[in-house]
Amino acid sequence: MTTYLIIGVLGLLLLLVSLVVGDLLDGALDALAGDTFSSAVIGAFLSALGFGGALAEGLGAPLLVSAPAGVAAGVGFGWFAAWLTRLLRDDTSGTSPRTDDTVGREAVVLTAIPADGYGTVKVLVGGHELRLNARLDTDHPIPVEPGTRVHVTSTVSPTAVTVAPTWRELG
Repeated sequence: MTTYLIIGVLGLLLLLVSLVVGDLLDGALDALAGDTFSSAVIGAFLSALGFGGALAEGLGAPLLVSAPAGVAAGVGFGWFAAWLTRLLRDDTSGTSPRTDDTVGREAVVLTAIPADGYGTVKVLVGGHELRLNARLDTDHPIPVEPGTRVHVTSTVSPTAVTVAPTWRELG
């Protein structure tokens, strides 16, 4: 069991180092396809092999059963690490939000918006806080004070939008 635990701890250390420092094997195994043999995948495989084998042996399984159980756990966790790495590298949703993404959203006025000029608003888009210049929509020429909730109606430029006050329920 000690051997399995040592393998598991070494795998965790390799996984931790690869998460902090980056892929230690970057470029070393480029002849092999994709992220199959990255340091994160190898670390996940080794740690699952070690702890899976130790668990099987701790439950009373002989070496002929605990070794394949550890390998099976290692392959499963290694596959998951490769899939997760590929998913994170191919993710394009991390792009910065654009001004066009604010249309139709609620915003909060930070500096007063005069009837004939610009103020600033804060809009949340996908967890990102955008601070944009804002002018009033032509249908709503009444000045808006800081702290007022407004609705973004259109974009003027990459840094400016038009807004209209939100309706409040009467009563």
